[in-house]
Amino acid sequence: MRTRTVSALLAVLFTAALLLVPATPAAAHNSLQEATPARDARLTSAPTQVTLRFMQRLNPAFTTITLRDATDRQVPASAPAVDGATGTLTIEEPLGNGTYTVAYRVVSRDGHPVQGSYRFTVADPAAPPAAVPSPAAPSPAASADVSAGAAAGADASPASADASADADDDGLPVGLLAGAAVAAVAVAGVAALLLRRRRSS
Repeated sequence: MRTRTVSALLAVLFTAALLLVPATPAAAHNSLQEATPARDARLTSAPTQVTLRFMQRLNPAFTTITLRDATDRQVPASAPAVDGATGTLTIEEPLGNGTYTVAYRVVSRDGHPVQGSYRFTVADPAAPPAAVPSPAAPSPAASADVSAGAAAGADASPASADASADADDDGLPVGLLAGAAVAAVAVAGVAALLLRRRRSS
């Protein structure tokens, strides 16, 4: 009886120890620990770099960091410089006022890819707003093609009307309808005559 009690107590203690021991770092996926500029930051001066620090060391061959503006245009920047668990992106053009999105993709020690993104805003009172690309003007050739298409559409309008008229006239001919009506009257007359003969007989 005492042996059973001791065994049960040891089993309970072993289970509790397993629950209290934290997961080893090797089993955890990589994750972003710190970012500069920070998530949802509102900056009064444009940054020249984006620095991301992760929980685990980065593999330069599998580390991607990009920066996009409010029009989803990728901002020119260097390849990420990796130093241990930190990746740094150097921006190659001045940032105008606006919202920017940082996107990253790294690989954990267990080979699991981790990706994410966040935004920050540049609001420098002395800086111009971020450039927004204007819609491209049509080329002269394209304008000529549009004009030719419009003229062709205008020329085709009478033909379309004629086609519609032809479609409306696709019913049964008038002569055929009249013949059918005469035949129906004749059949009705013959039927009435036969009925009278049966009654008289």
